[in-house]
Amino acid sequence: MKYPALALTALLLIGCTPVVNQRGYLPDPIAEASITDGIDTKTTVQDKLGDPSTRATFNADAWYYISSVQRQVAFFNPDTVKRSILAVYFDKDGKVTSMKHYGLKDGHVVAFETRTTPTLGREITFLQELFSATPGVPLGGAGGGQGGPGGPGGGGP
Repeated sequence: MKYPALALTALLLIGCTPVVNQRGYLPDPIAEASITDGIDTKTTVQDKLGDPSTRATFNADAWYYISSVQRQVAFFNPDTVKRSILAVYFDKDGKVTSMKHYGLKDGHVVAFETRTTPTLGREITFLQELFSATPGVPLGGAGGGQGGPGGPGGGGP
């Protein structure tokens, strides 16, 4: 009786072991230290660090190398434990002007808008759509059943 309970407890504990994932750019301090402002170009940075995770949206004067470490326990949502961003800035000639490191404390939380935009008309439930005479036509028929082709005064044959 004692051993099955112990085995069950061990299985539950093993199932709750956190899974740690490293995602994105793997930092290379030696390669980063070898980049010199004013000398290295976009080509040499790409040779040393690889392709950037993303580039500046409106101009190509900044490259971002993004890495993150996430921890997930069982079926719960993952938590970001560490995030680091290496930003490499270039001048208009394509030479490095500066490099900066950013972390989680430098980030900003973006609040997404949850309101919905009101629309005209009414919503039809699935059952109303299913049992309507013609799918896609509002209940009550087109024009309320008056004056359509073949109806009273509709000009049918």
